[in-house]
Amino acid sequence: MAEHLDDKELLFRFKQDATKEAAYTAIIKKYQEKLYWHIRRMVVDHEDANDVLQNMFIKVWRSLDNFREDSQLYTWLYRIATNESLTFIEQQKRRSAASLSDEDSYLSNKLVADKDFDEKKLEWKLQKAIQLLPEKQKAVFNLRYFEEMPYEEMSRVLETSEGALKASYHHAVKKIEDYILNH
Repeated sequence: MAEHLDDKELLFRFKQDATKEAAYTAIIKKYQEKLYWHIRRMVVDHEDANDVLQNMFIKVWRSLDNFREDSQLYTWLYRIATNESLTFIEQQKRRSAASLSDEDSYLSNKLVADKDFDEKKLEWKLQKAIQLLPEKQKAVFNLRYFEEMPYEEMSRVLETSEGALKASYHHAVKKIEDYILNH
């Protein structure tokens, strides 16, 4: 019922003590699947994605009262999801104490370890190529390619200029094309 309300109404209800929890639950129901897939594309592993999503929604619960509504709710949620994903990846890299040369292959190795992985299939080649991108470039590619997010919204999520995002996306596409053609 409440998850069919628009974001402004959900935010209004969140700020009322009597409807706060129901509004929060509705926000989760409305956005959790899209946010899960956004996070999953960045961290690769299902369990890791669930952990990051859970941490992200805890941050949302703690911070939503202070949301100033100068951006759309989904933009704000994507920013938190992206930042939580990048933080998680950095923590994993530190934990694995990988050398600089191993750092870039950390997520790629997780992908290859997936029981369904088949390097001959194009979708796996695409995923492997994406995992080899630098983290920020990966975020730009995922938001544009999979989420079809306009550059203007991406600019708010990633707090970067549209021009820089377009250049980053272009470089990511080129790297992915090169990888797919040469592997």
